[in-house]
Amino acid sequence: MISLVNQYILIYMNKILILALISALNLRPALASTIGVASAPSLPVVVVQKHRVDLSFPAESLVEAVQQASVGAQVAGRVLEVKADAGQRVSKGDVLMRIDAREAEEGVRAATAQYANAKVNYERSRNLRDQKFLSQAAVDKAKADFDAAAANRAAAGASQSHSTIVSPINGIVARRHAELGDMVTPGKPLFTVYEPGSLRVTASVPQYRLQEIRKVTMARVEFPELGKWVEATAVNLLPTADATTHVSQVRVSLPVMPEATPGMFARVHFVVGQAEKLTVPVSAVVRRGEVAAVYVQSADQRLSLRQLRLGERVGAGEIEVLAGLLAGDLVVTEPIKAAIQLKSGQ
Repeated sequence: MISLVNQYILIYMNKILILALISALNLRPALASTIGVASAPSLPVVVVQKHRVDLSFPAESLVEAVQQASVGAQVAGRVLEVKADAGQRVSKGDVLMRIDAREAEEGVRAATAQYANAKVNYERSRNLRDQKFLSQAAVDKAKADFDAAAANRAAAGASQSHSTIVSPINGIVARRHAELGDMVTPGKPLFTVYEPGSLRVTASVPQYRLQEIRKVTMARVEFPELGKWVEATAVNLLPTADATTHVSQVRVSLPVMPEATPGMFARVHFVVGQAEKLTVPVSAVVRRGEVAAVYVQSADQRLSLRQLRLGERVGAGEIEVLAGLLAGDLVVTEPIKAAIQLKSGQ
């Protein structure tokens, strides 16, 4: 007797919880009183029909900038001033960093002194030759020394100018590789700058797909983290293959996407043909482990959960249905709301 009372109490508490969920989702309280399968007049549905869809195969890829520059140090020295940081927009010629180049300055002074000495020596040699006191070979030697000194002075001046690091392009600083006070050496990267208006993704395609890829002119790019699909503006298969992995790279150009950044993961769907298929939106599918199902609404607006056998993804945000649905079935596109209504009607 006590056990029976406990069961009634549990059932009563479950009904109260369900009514609270329905109220939170602004659903009609009348739905809670339905016995068996819930009616669902307010749920959005799609009519399942065979239609022509794009056949594609996916390839994982990374976003990269078409115009990107790695700015490195060309002189040795300590970082004296930092004027840019990651995320900052810069213009071509803007100062990004200054390096202590006292050693380069001393080199300029030495090169300037050698230049002046070589110039005087060359002019003296020419005068002595004109007076027949010096051979032409000695004058040629003085001329060569003078030219070498002039080149050394120009090189030293260029090295001194390299102590001021400037942006080579208009863009955004993707990364700063050195901090204030760091000691830098020639070749050390200091900044990475990219142009955000021109992005692309690069995908690796196996050799057995190359025959199809050569005919591809269309592709869709999926950004799973952003929940967004975009149409590619161009597809370009590179003419070489990697000697180790034996895959070829395909560059897919993107439209302007302010939210995309270099290094972001993306998935390219190369369109290789079309076919008539029965599909449902991916967002309508409920998965529990290996089992996939959708909520189907009948003609009298009653809900049922129907198990499916699915194929591959097709088009943008659709997946092929191999078994479990018929043309004309109404599939609920918001399975969470359908689950709550179905639970409240039981």
